[in-house]
Amino acid sequence: MPIDPYILLLLGTVGLAALLPARGAGADVASGASTVAIAFLFFLYGARLSTREAMDGLRHWRLHVTVLACTFVVFPVLGLAARGLVPVFLTDPLYQGLLFLTLVPSTIQSSIAFTSIARGNVPAAICAGSFSSLAGIVVTPLLAAALLGSSGGGFSADSVVEIVLQLLVPFVAGQVLRRWIGGFVARHKKVLGLVDRGSILLVVYTAFSEGMVQGIWHQVSPVRLGGLLVVEAVLLAVMLLLTWYGARALGFGRADRIAIQFAGSKKSLASGLPMASVLFGAHASLAVLPLMLFHQMQLMVCAVIAKRRAHDPEAPAPDEPATASRPAVGTGARSR
Repeated sequence: MPIDPYILLLLGTVGLAALLPARGAGADVASGASTVAIAFLFFLYGARLSTREAMDGLRHWRLHVTVLACTFVVFPVLGLAARGLVPVFLTDPLYQGLLFLTLVPSTIQSSIAFTSIARGNVPAAICAGSFSSLAGIVVTPLLAAALLGSSGGGFSADSVVEIVLQLLVPFVAGQVLRRWIGGFVARHKKVLGLVDRGSILLVVYTAFSEGMVQGIWHQVSPVRLGGLLVVEAVLLAVMLLLTWYGARALGFGRADRIAIQFAGSKKSLASGLPMASVLFGAHASLAVLPLMLFHQMQLMVCAVIAKRRAHDPEAPAPDEPATASRPAVGTGARSR
């Protein structure tokens, strides 16, 4: 079971914010830098997304619709159902964070990695993760406006405008400029990846600093934290079962079912943290806590599942390509 080193960095950043929170002029500087970092982060997302690959993936439309439905319909429905756990298992602020977790898009990198380990349909996982991230820039703020409203703690209709300016506009700019800068971005992938992660660490530091200054961390006790972990474990288990057996009921083959399970059961920390910072302001620290915990949990559980899937009797040999669903009932295209 892997412990994501980046989670350790995030926890270290949280500890730094607890010991040395940004205050006064320092807080203003950190907030401004965080805003710029978020915009640049989504500019890079736009510059990286290959429009041609995304269009090629439309041939797997049934698979992508299934993943999107899991991400933006089934997950939020389960999040709304969890409202009944307040106040027994969750405080209201923790529930708001849990509900926000269910609204963010799926991951890209880990979905691809686990699908590859399990010998599933990797091209489909790439496209499914990309489509989910792209849709999330628009769908997540709209769902947050509808389901969280003013109860999100600092969330308001103006936050949708901020999302457009800070996330969508930079993303579109990255897409427009991709034909000129795409090669540079590809050649410097590792360096820009460090910029990505550094930007998110800055967002986390700013959000948790504001939370410390506002004094909101007294709302979280070890018992409540334990309750949150139990609820998230049940949520992840339900989604893993639904995506696997639901995909089989829909007629998908093994390779596609693996892609659906790993892309449809995950939530993106990289997309969710910047969005929470924009949507929740000073309350973002509590909003992202459930997402951070869920992220590590999904990595640990899915790593075990992926390794077991790789040893399924029906799994292809390591040097054989995975096959897509049958044309009559699957995505309408064979895996590439």
